[in-house]
Amino acid sequence: MRYWLIVFVIAFALLAPARAQEAAPYAIDIPPWFANTFLDLREDIAEAARNGRRLLVYFGQDGCPYCKQLMLTNFSQRSIVEKTRQHFVALAVNMWGDREVTWLDGRVMTEKELARVLKVQFTPTLLFFDEKGKVVARLNGYYPPQRFEPVLDYVAGHLERRQALGDYLRQRVREPASSELHDEPFFLGPPYDLRRKPGAKPLAVLFETTHCSPCDELHREGLQRAEVRALVSEFDVARFSLAASTPITSPAGGATSAQAWARELGVAYTPTIVFFDRSGTEVFRIDAYLRPFHLASSFDYVAGGGYRGEPSFQRYLQGRAERLRARGETVDLWR
Repeated sequence: MRYWLIVFVIAFALLAPARAQEAAPYAIDIPPWFANTFLDLREDIAEAARNGRRLLVYFGQDGCPYCKQLMLTNFSQRSIVEKTRQHFVALAVNMWGDREVTWLDGRVMTEKELARVLKVQFTPTLLFFDEKGKVVARLNGYYPPQRFEPVLDYVAGHLERRQALGDYLRQRVREPASSELHDEPFFLGPPYDLRRKPGAKPLAVLFETTHCSPCDELHREGLQRAEVRALVSEFDVARFSLAASTPITSPAGGATSAQAWARELGVAYTPTIVFFDRSGTEVFRIDAYLRPFHLASSFDYVAGGGYRGEPSFQRYLQGRAERLRARGETVDLWR
């Protein structure tokens, strides 16, 4: 009897790799309705399409307050859960995980290698794929429910064929928001010649719109923090309305308008901050409102040249938080 038990255990162990891979461990529980597959994204996209759905891939990590908000706030609302389950196959990927993932071109890599290939710098990051494997929407950072649900509608309705996601959100999202752009004393004034001269500071370019609740929050909270203000002082900061015809000279020396330059840079969401080094080369960007610690860290990442030695913003964040705590400072990733 014991012999047959041993044989059964060995046989089960040999068969185990053929099962769908075990879910990666997370500090925040992934909803049980997330799919558990072999992580061959080609197969996952095809399987979703056969059932009239699209693939949603979520990148998260342990200890991420934004991931916690996504799981506990967004995915606790009935309409969001029902829409996601009806129209999408949702997969969770650990930004630092070691499970094997097969990418669309057949390459096999670990979760963390895929995160690097896709330039995932923020968690959560969500990628929405169409039936041919094209990413039709990408959310870098946390979107609250009133902004997240319209994204589901946009992708589920195949609306990427008719308009850009940013335009759709501006029409759909109705949040109490200012009808005027907010000014800050450190914004550059016209004429806007953004070319970097010898000895110049790095450049941060903020794109906003009116009626933008996250833009209001950026000015109300993030840019009022003493730590953020101190780091902002190390930059030249220019602010433009996303649809403005304001004439500018870009860091590359081209004469253009704010609207045309934003389109050239691929800016689709507001607020977006694009960072340029002292030579006028883009080195980093954020295209969602970040809580104050992360906002301050973004400016620090560029001002201190951290991006040169650490291409992963998340690892930089972790290291910065550890250094501040070692100095006895309180670090709250959400407040």
